[in-house]
Parts: sequence; structure tokens; C-alpha cells
Amino acid sequence: MDNPSAKLPIGVFDSGIGGISVLAEIIKILPNEEFIYFADTLHAPYGDKPEDVVRAFSIKAAEFLSSIGIKCLVVACNTATGAAINEIRKMCTFPVVGMEPAVKPAVGLGLKGKILVMATPITLKGKKFRDLIHGYKHLSEIVPLPCAGLVEIIEQGYTNGREIEDYLFNLFYPINKKEISTVVLGCTHYVLIKQEIIKVVGRRIKV
Repeated sequence: MDNPSAKLPIGVFDSGIGGISVLAEIIKILPNEEFIYFADTLHAPYGDKPEDVVRAFSIKAAEFLSSIGIKCLVVACNTATGAAINEIRKMCTFPVVGMEPAVKPAVGLGLKGKILVMATPITLKGKKFRDLIHGYKHLSEIVPLPCAGLVEIIEQGYTNGREIEDYLFNLFYPINKKEISTVVLGCTHYVLIKQEIIKVVGRRIKV
């Protein structure tokens, strides 16, 4: 007997354009599926807002996509995942997949040096992130690097050029790069500026 829900699309949600990089990877894996992408640009960025506000926005986005009809939801936003993934899973009758900074793969590289995690301030302050790094602190030194305002710059279309170069230069200037082995991109937006980050930190550091 056919399952009617199997024909429904997969919902993908982010606060803005960052989740498009996630969607692109999912399409490579599931090329025959249909997708609905929802970007909450009205309330973006999420990273500088209180956690309860982000939770409310994320739940509304999940409710909206659910009302359209989807068979799975991908919360393609680290900040929304940290603030609301548990609540969203409780309210949804379909699978819900979230994002988290790729600390585990970074630790798994076994490189000598600190692991720097670039993310929004709210992601780094959240319990989900604290629990994540707690499980690996005996294996590597993990250093949070709050990137306040970076999502806004990317959302404005600055993925290269002076605007983004100046931001990244000022962000990494106080950091002793010789002590860093790996930089984790803890926000889906940051994937869009990966090459610019590599220019600043150097190719010795794994990004």
C-alpha cells in the first residue's frame, strides 16, 4: 500500500540564505526528492537575538512548513537548532534533522593544535553547544569564536571583497594562528565565505 506522505516534499528552514548550502548538499544525496526552502529573512539574523525569541521564530517556521505538508524537516541553522530543536521535534509527527558545529569531525582529524569554532554568539552561549564541547574537551582544546554581525554582512551579499576581508582580518588579528589547527564553521552562512576565511587564516589551518 502506498504511503501518501512519501510524495510530500522535504522542508528546509534557515533564518536566511545560509541554509542554501545545506540544501545543495541534500539535493546531491536525494536528487529525486522535492524540497521547500523557507528563509525567515523578516527576522534574520537570529544570532544576535535572545534564545527565547529565536525559539519562537523557529517554532513558527516549523508550524508553517508543517501546514503546507512536508515529510521531513531540516533545520539548516545552528542557532535555531540550539534554541528550538527539542521543542520542534515534540510538535512534529515527521522526522526533524538539526545542525550542530562540526566539532566531532574536527577532533577526529587528530591534528595538533586548538580547534576554533566560529559561530553566532547565541549558538556559543547555548546549552547544546556547551554539552557538545564537553564531550570532547579531554581530546582537544576547543575555543569558541563569537562572530557578531557576520551573518548580517553575508545576508547583504558581501561574500568577498573589502567588507568581508576587513571583518575577518579584525576577527582573527588577536588570535595566535600558530596555535590553531582547525577552524570549524559553526553557521551555515559561513560556508559561503569559506575561501575568504582560508585567505585570512592560511592554508596550513584546516577549515
